Amino acid sequence: MGIIRLKNMQFYGFHGVHESEKKLGGRFEVDVELNLSLNSSCLSDDLQDTIDYESVYKIIENCIKKDKFNLIEALANSIAKDIINNHELESIMVRVRKPNVPLNGVLDTVEVEIERKQKDYDWTSLLRYWL
Repeated sequence: MGIIRLKNMQFYGFHGVHESEKKLGGRFEVDVELNLSLNSSCLSDDLQDTIDYESVYKIIENCIKKDKFNLIEALANSIAKDIINNHELESIMVRVRKPNVPLNGVLDTVEVEIERKQKDYDWTSLLRYWL
């Protein structure tokens, strides 16, 4: 088992509860941890035996730009789902940070962290959840 991390990726998106966030947008920071076997890539030294970081980055960028979510929880879930659906992983951890949150107080950032496994996006598992 191994971990590939992409840390502090920065994007501009239009997510939030307030109308100003949806219209003006803001900066979002994302970290992902991809948990998978790295045995083959360690031996072969071949990109075909691992996950292409650029592919993961583009998936995240697309998630942030394609939809507008009220909650960063939903954005984090969308990122996890799209990466898991496109790559073979044991599990994924996604952190989404939102600096400069419009609230009546001083803080550095708000952060959400979720962890998902492949089975979390299996249709039969989802059906059991909703029934």
